[in-house]
Amino acid sequence: MATQTRSLKRFIANEQAAVLFLLVATAVALLWANTPWGASYERFWESWVGLAQGDLRLGLSLRHVVNDGLMALFFLNVGCELKREGLVGELSSGPQVRLPLLAALGGMIVPALFYIGVNLVMAPSFEAARPLLRGWATPTATDIAFALGVFGFLGSRVPTSLRTFLLALAVLDDLGSVVLIGLFYSAGLNWIALGAAALLMAALWGLNKKGVTAFTPYALLGVALWGVVQASGIHATLAGLFLASALPLRMPTPAPETPRLVPLLSRVETSLHPWVAYIVLPLFALANAGVSVQGVSAETLASPVLWGIVAGLLGGKTVGVFSATWLAVKLGLSPKPRGARWRQIFGLSILCGIGFTMSLFISLLAFTDPGTIAASRMGILAGSTVSAFVGYLVLRGVSQKAEA
Repeated sequence: MATQTRSLKRFIANEQAAVLFLLVATAVALLWANTPWGASYERFWESWVGLAQGDLRLGLSLRHVVNDGLMALFFLNVGCELKREGLVGELSSGPQVRLPLLAALGGMIVPALFYIGVNLVMAPSFEAARPLLRGWATPTATDIAFALGVFGFLGSRVPTSLRTFLLALAVLDDLGSVVLIGLFYSAGLNWIALGAAALLMAALWGLNKKGVTAFTPYALLGVALWGVVQASGIHATLAGLFLASALPLRMPTPAPETPRLVPLLSRVETSLHPWVAYIVLPLFALANAGVSVQGVSAETLASPVLWGIVAGLLGGKTVGVFSATWLAVKLGLSPKPRGARWRQIFGLSILCGIGFTMSLFISLLAFTDPGTIAASRMGILAGSTVSAFVGYLVLRGVSQKAEA
């Protein structure tokens, strides 16, 4: 238990530093997009990487390199975390997983309903609301880096059990977001490419079964997997999750005279996390958070998408996470986190409305209209910022009263 507590504290300390990088990247993107040189922001991120000769274009825009390529590393990191937690961590048994699972489900269902309700009420007609409803999953995500980072600034004011609960909830929330992307935000399927992906997955699992612990063969097959998944109609970043599922977590028992071996999955997760936290996610924020407010019309500020996302993140997350947790405890389905007060759980529920990274990612898959994308970005930034600020103040205030 002591080892787990120390590991959790190190993890949260790292997340605090990662939050600072994300904040700087977001601030730079916003400033860049709102300076007299703001037009260069879109030109830069839409510049082509690859071959462009007449009508022949092979490659990706710089933004797609980040969103489709580098974000696959984020999903690989998330996949490693999910597999480890599911097999040997906080999600490895029924009692451990039940409360955060129910809280995560409440924190996804209720925000989606808030978003849908706001859009149906604010849109002039159902036909006008129909294309906007594609963004229903945008406020269902909790940004694990931001939420844990903000939570970490509270220090010892909150019990460790509440930090563990938030970590497990955020991990399951990530899994839910991945499922939603795969089910609802993939293009028309290319069955030949899917067949090739299945063969590559079989090869990856073959390496696992044979006890291969070197990363190179997994990485080579993973790159090929990314290529065929990109062509399959399923979003390419999910290749990172598929690769993580094949990485071995168990190692052969070493001889007594040899040093203790570290499983490949743990090595990949540990090595990858700093790159994802300090480079990939800040680059993603830099490429996608640049919302220009110059010349923003009243129509944009009154967008059902904007207010649906704000309502989903700030209200839906709070209601969904807190009510699901309260019901689970009151019905005897799971005990309350040890030492936690209901007001602290309420503050944590507000904090879950920080949906920055995954919400931005889902919104880019849901919408194609530039005005709608801009409105969704504004809603995500506003909802996430208010949720972080209010959640922190509630947790800090409740914890100070408890100390007094």
